[in-house]
Amino acid sequence: MSKPAEQRTLRGRVAVVGIGETDYYRHGTSPDPEFKLALKAILAACKDAGLDPRDIDGFSSYSDDRNEASRLAAALGTHRLRTATMQWGGGGGGCCAAVANAAASIVAGLADCVVVFRALAQGQYGRFGQVGGIETISGEKAYLMPYGVLAPPQRFAMKVQRYMHEHGVSQGALRAIALASYHHAQLNPRAVMHGKPLDIAKYDASRWIVEPFHLYDCCMENDGAAALVVVAEERAREFRQKPVFVLGAAMGAGHRSGAVPHNAPTYASAGFNTVAPDLYRMAGLGPSDVGTVQAYENFTGGVVMALAEHGFFEPEQANDFLTLENLTAPSGRLPLNTSGGNLAECYMHGLELVLEAVRQVRGTSTNQAERNHAAMVIAGPMVTPVSNLLLGSEATL
Repeated sequence: MSKPAEQRTLRGRVAVVGIGETDYYRHGTSPDPEFKLALKAILAACKDAGLDPRDIDGFSSYSDDRNEASRLAAALGTHRLRTATMQWGGGGGGCCAAVANAAASIVAGLADCVVVFRALAQGQYGRFGQVGGIETISGEKAYLMPYGVLAPPQRFAMKVQRYMHEHGVSQGALRAIALASYHHAQLNPRAVMHGKPLDIAKYDASRWIVEPFHLYDCCMENDGAAALVVVAEERAREFRQKPVFVLGAAMGAGHRSGAVPHNAPTYASAGFNTVAPDLYRMAGLGPSDVGTVQAYENFTGGVVMALAEHGFFEPEQANDFLTLENLTAPSGRLPLNTSGGNLAECYMHGLELVLEAVRQVRGTSTNQAERNHAAMVIAGPMVTPVSNLLLGSEATL
């Protein structure tokens, strides 16, 4: 007999025991090809855990990562490959889902030790931020290309502009998110924007990309790789590092969210209206229990919507809640993107945000928050499907 939905859970069943990453580079400047970057990050995660990489038996990634599981397994010398999963959807909407898929594989008995990874070498394969594939215009592009809506900031700006108009959100709320990310990057030597501070005057003077996005509202484009190792709860204490447990994970989309001509019923949305309740239900937690949030900033406006949809404030309260003081560690009301995030640490399609959530729970972040037992990651607002993740210490179980 199948179990009721409330008994089918990832809560406390798996743990992250190792994290690793390469150096992060400006797009097109990595000295290594993409496959080598992936291997470097995976080996770093194994070293962090004290794990023999030959014991890996599964791989999980997203956004059509080009590094095939069988090739990775051969290069690492793994004893056997038991699972390989790829989350559908473009961009970083799947970075948390990739962790959930790894966890589900372990809970289902399909694997024992799964690596979640993402690697990018844009000098080798081309930039994600440039428009491509326009020789044949079909699907969503057929509704956008004739009007010159070509690049991601153009597409997403319309959703954000609508949201700001409907709820009275000011440019200052977007600016606070950018300032918080850059503030945290100044204490993080891994960050690409380390040593390059941002202040109000510099933000306001920066050029428009497309209203309401200034230059500093837009994520970077980078080369590099990041990885993490997931094992079953009963093995979690065998490894070198303090285990960080999956409390909850969710992925998906609302009704007709992928309607191609930009006419979804909830157009001005980050896409978490149905996904956030699933996350909290599995974790058994609410917004007030969350100590830090690592929120994917493709553009700052998506973060505003995503935080509201996760219940941290009502949309009309965004201007009061989203201030630099509230968003910075150690004692802010909700420390946000404490490694610098996609804006100022690195744009590794969001997987670097999961690594920072692990560091927060471990207590090893360069911008450690006072409340760190439960850390949230929000992936890829305004794409479809989206995903999210709650990680916690053993005390939260």
